[in-house]
Amino acid sequence: MNMFLIRLFPIVLFILFIHSASAQLIHQVINVSEVERIQRTLSSDEMEGRKPFTPGIDRASDFIAAEFRKAGLQTEKENSFFQQFEIQRTRFISASGKLNKELFESRNIVVRSSQSQLSVNERSGYDIVSVKAKDTLPLVLQKLLTSRKNYLVTVDTNHRQQFNRLKRSIRESFVQSGNLIFILTNDIPSTYSFEVTQENSTLSLKNVVGILPGKSKKEEYVIFSAHYDHLGIAKPNKDNDSIYNGANDDASGVTAVIMLANYFNRLQQNERTLVFAAFTAEESGGYGSRYFSSRFAPEKVMAMFNIEMIGTESKWGNNAAFITGYEKSTMGAILEKNLQGTAFRFYPDPYPTQQLFYRSDNATLARLGVPAHTISTSKMDTEKPEPFYHTVDDEFETLDMKNMTAIIKSIALSSVSIVAGKDSPSRVDASQLR
Repeated sequence: MNMFLIRLFPIVLFILFIHSASAQLIHQVINVSEVERIQRTLSSDEMEGRKPFTPGIDRASDFIAAEFRKAGLQTEKENSFFQQFEIQRTRFISASGKLNKELFESRNIVVRSSQSQLSVNERSGYDIVSVKAKDTLPLVLQKLLTSRKNYLVTVDTNHRQQFNRLKRSIRESFVQSGNLIFILTNDIPSTYSFEVTQENSTLSLKNVVGILPGKSKKEEYVIFSAHYDHLGIAKPNKDNDSIYNGANDDASGVTAVIMLANYFNRLQQNERTLVFAAFTAEESGGYGSRYFSSRFAPEKVMAMFNIEMIGTESKWGNNAAFITGYEKSTMGAILEKNLQGTAFRFYPDPYPTQQLFYRSDNATLARLGVPAHTISTSKMDTEKPEPFYHTVDDEFETLDMKNMTAIIKSIALSSVSIVAGKDSPSRVDASQLR
């Protein structure tokens, strides 16, 4: 027994040394001064509120790309951290149609197409897809958006509310070769004809994405993400302030992603490939995360840590944050296990009526079964909402840099077994999502 202990002792010392070195590294890399430097820059007036299609958001993307390069990340392709894509902006002009030789109301027609004029009938070669009452419209839509075919989609009238939301969001969509015509009806189309007129323009957007390749599990991905866009510039308030700086929403999340990129590259213990992403256009339709998600086979994404609004203390005070959709996978339980012995605690989302799980950039991958969750500290109570949310007062001075630094460290520590390939959260049951 004594001989066994003698042999075991050097191994124990080695493990303790590794843990000690890791603990020292996290404090060296993720420190208040660096967090403050990045946060100040992203939320400065120079960024002009980071609204898509403005010089301000271009300056922000350039800054993030430079930080990814300094952190030692690899580019996704072509020596650029920019993941560029296009969306189509349309202005509806008119629509008319017939279904089974009966006039069809234009208010029950929605079109996604890059064509200005569209004339379609049963001889046009469109595949017909029926979204029944028991089906999940967003899941069907997600599948159709990845296809290049033309579809006529009949949507059961039980989905009227979601159909109307689709109608409101249709002004912008991804450029695609296939046309999608949605009609709200319970009838089976044997004959049909639809005429649509719209005005189209093409707009360019870009995410900022960096890669840290894994060692033994390169084909398995763990994503750390946040959105870098915000609301831009509006009319001056009584204090003559017109810039929506978006310090908490979501420069704080992007700051965390940059700090985590630095830490994990220095640590060099990731068996899985880590992807660090700053998404554009979250505030105007989630286009950045939706395009990003189309680039990954969902079964290869083992977890997504989406970080949104961590610059203020949570409803439980410091050293605490919540996870949206906590009950939808085992990811929260894994993070809490990895934080045992620390002062930090993750809680389930305390604001279920706010539907936060569906309102951030985790939602697209979650709908594909990925354990994709958002980490936040923002107070979203109806009675006492985040006081600076979507106002010009969301500025650097309202944030707690010390607590924010502690949160970023805790995210790093909580993810350690997932990053190392030792733990894999259970998949989200996409059939249960709205």
